[in-house]
Amino acid sequence: MRLSLNKKRYVDVNLYFQDEARFGLMTHLGKFLTASGVKPIVEYQHVFKTTYLYGSYSPINGDSFVWEINGVNTTIFEAYLKEFSLYKPNEYKIVVINNAGFHSVKNIEIPDNIYLLNIPPYSPELNPCEQVWQYIKNRYKNQRFKNMEELKDWLHQFVKKMDNQLIKSITSNHHYIDAFYASFKK
Repeated sequence: MRLSLNKKRYVDVNLYFQDEARFGLMTHLGKFLTASGVKPIVEYQHVFKTTYLYGSYSPINGDSFVWEINGVNTTIFEAYLKEFSLYKPNEYKIVVINNAGFHSVKNIEIPDNIYLLNIPPYSPELNPCEQVWQYIKNRYKNQRFKNMEELKDWLHQFVKKMDNQLIKSITSNHHYIDAFYASFKK
């Protein structure tokens, strides 16, 4: 793949892992720190309104591109890829995706600066995005949001605070990094 890369058009190559996660108004209960013998009190609500984060995270340099949108389907995934391609347009992006049904690339247009690479089916442990979602959801637990706007605002602020060093520390895996540098950074 490196030999066919247009070096005049793409000044850099980066590896990203992509995934989606659902967040909603239903309170997710988790462990809570209290004084010994004191039961924690968490306001709970049972509301089925949700939104999704689409995210691409790089274990190479900690770069990230995150989109918040209501839903998951092929049309949204295609729009996400188009917007992601406009983010650092001179960067060739190798994007590792899972085998979700809406990731089917048969009938979608994939931007020129994006190459999609599937991980094996039923292997979420191979996608470092899962650790990013877990990191966010651990801070999302035991919270109650009045409405979707409040939840979306919390998500936007939280994602903005996640800097490159934090992303690298969460997604870093020496197997991926070694393979990337062996293939593209000669």
